Amino acid sequence: MTTRLNHFETTPALTKALMDASMAAYKTSIDPLIKSLIDIRASQLNGCAFCLDMHIKQAKIKGERELRIYHVAIWRESPLFNAKEKAALALTEALTKLPDTGVSDELYTATKEHFTDVEMSELTYSIGLINFWNRMQILALMQPGSQDAAFGLTKAGLN
Repeated sequence: MTTRLNHFETTPALTKALMDASMAAYKTSIDPLIKSLIDIRASQLNGCAFCLDMHIKQAKIKGERELRIYHVAIWRESPLFNAKEKAALALTEALTKLPDTGVSDELYTATKEHFTDVEMSELTYSIGLINFWNRMQILALMQPGSQDAAFGLTKAGLN
């Protein structure tokens, strides 16, 4: 399967702006491993093979344990995630598969137990950005692993 569309080539200014926003999201107060969990879970939910592949490799490079990566899909039942991580994953699911009723007061309150207002905003940006990237790469049919060398992902040792 070939790539349909390369956003980096067709709309370089817009793609650079999105990349800059994504890099800024990585420099927030959100723990980088929580950010990785967000990226992995949203990519799973959206069925974005390219982003899922990329963010699993990034998580491994950042030091995430492989078993926790495998458990992201079953995070509710897994004993490997703490309450703060589970709150971030719950918000990720709610904002990725946004119900007609929006985010419930219960979910908002439960998430606020673990995150400040600033962190809630940072989480929202991070979740929104990965969802945007997922949609771009799904349309483009970017092949998993095709940009590993460019993004330094070969260090993950996952081929």
